[in-house]
Amino acid sequence: MKIFNLLFALTVFLTVNLHAQDKLEQDRKAIKSLAGFYKVTFNYGEVTSPNPGYQFSKPYRSHGNEWAEIIVDEPKRIVIQHLLAINDSTVIKHWRQDWTYEDPEIMLYTQDNAWTKKTLTPTEVKGKWTQKIYQVDDSPRYQGYGTWSHVGGHDAWSSETDSPLPRRESTVRKDYNVLNRGSRITITTDGWMFEQDNKKVLRTPQGDQLVAVEKGYEEFTKTDPKKFEYAQKWWNTQKNYWADVREVWADLAKTSSADFKVQTKVNDKLLYETLFSLGDQSIKDNWTSAQNKEKVKAALQPYLGK
Repeated sequence: MKIFNLLFALTVFLTVNLHAQDKLEQDRKAIKSLAGFYKVTFNYGEVTSPNPGYQFSKPYRSHGNEWAEIIVDEPKRIVIQHLLAINDSTVIKHWRQDWTYEDPEIMLYTQDNAWTKKTLTPTEVKGKWTQKIYQVDDSPRYQGYGTWSHVGGHDAWSSETDSPLPRRESTVRKDYNVLNRGSRITITTDGWMFEQDNKKVLRTPQGDQLVAVEKGYEEFTKTDPKKFEYAQKWWNTQKNYWADVREVWADLAKTSSADFKVQTKVNDKLLYETLFSLGDQSIKDNWTSAQNKEKVKAALQPYLGK
């Protein structure tokens, strides 16, 4: 009887472990499918507000060609860099998404370009992936965690977390200071959909006040890779510099206190302008990795902790 119980327990253990490994590989496959060459359409519109006199903002619509490239592929960490191809001679290093599996460390946005570190419990992150979104200058934007589902051949992931105002409203809106993002990613036959149920919140010492709710749809549809030939050439010259930038940011976040604050503009110069200029200079002067890190770290100091 003891041998039978031992064999039964071993069988159950192996079955559960194999299922977990299979699920992990399904998750990884779904995440890696976010990479590719896409035509992207952006659609956002406010749908409701608790204030009867609220003046709804004009719906936002835009589109572009975006290349999402996997730059790190590890068993429990996948990093995807996005780049916008404007035409045959212009490319913009866009946002970045880092995916980490069962990651207990997370940075939660509070307000006023500040984040606070939090350590999650093993139970909270069991079987879950954290999506960490970074700005064009590789500074933090928002982070949220959730479970990938693979039901009926449909791959989807969702989470809810706070973030700064979207760039489309950060310079024109003063009536709210936190965007509570309800995000859902769904893999489609020809790309993927990024749906959002967002709450625009005014956060004060007295608490949170809901200003409005918006719906968002970003549709990534596969397109001709030939549109991105210039973007690929440009990134090939810049990728080593930006790898150094990411490493400097990671070190700063690791060694900082529980709170992490970033200024977007110092002396009338935006942070991304500073780092992009350094990138061009690095290529021109053929800086080493050590030189890149030294100059980036010095350049970031005025933007931190004020």
